[in-house]
Amino acid sequence: MIRLAAAVTTVVPPESTQQAVGYPSLFLLVLIGALVPVVPTGALVSSAAVVAVHQTAPFALALVFGTASLAAFCGDAALYWLGRRGLGSKNGSRWLEAIRSRAPEDRLAQAQEKLTEHGVAVLVLSRLVPAGRIPVMLACLLARWPLRRFCRGNLPACLAWAVTYQVIGILGGSLFREPWEGVAAAVLLTVLVGAAPTAWRRLRRTTPAHRSR
Repeated sequence: MIRLAAAVTTVVPPESTQQAVGYPSLFLLVLIGALVPVVPTGALVSSAAVVAVHQTAPFALALVFGTASLAAFCGDAALYWLGRRGLGSKNGSRWLEAIRSRAPEDRLAQAQEKLTEHGVAVLVLSRLVPAGRIPVMLACLLARWPLRRFCRGNLPACLAWAVTYQVIGILGGSLFREPWEGVAAAVLLTVLVGAAPTAWRRLRRTTPAHRSR
């Protein structure tokens, strides 16, 4: 058993190697997740925060925060720029269609109403509400917001988003001794948080009181 443990510790790369690979990977995955909204980027940030909690290197959590928020901001800006190009094109674009396909009519109408009432502040909330980013982004596109105005409101949104999911990871890393246990807990919590609004909407649609209206 001692030999096996020693062998395992020799296989695990040092922290410097983990960071050299981990931070660029985190940036790339969050960037892709912002462009193609199917990657659970919140779970990625929480998992990276769990690992950072168990590392001895200083400023590990700060690096996770900076990497995640910068990647989310760049991905959102790129997707919005592509959406604006699609609006200006006669034939549209696959990026604009992808944004439209993930923004149901009821969610889009709600996002447009809130955007008219509260302006840039809605962008911050859209990043914190599961499945709220794309409808608000499409509402900004249809309102013909310039890229500069969108980015100005999206910067605090990305910072708040990174902080929120990093706190989830910190809690998971603090509660469990082994990093993999904290990662599992953080991923489970982020999945539950993301699925809760959808489950609640489906429950409301199937309740007799809601259908009788």
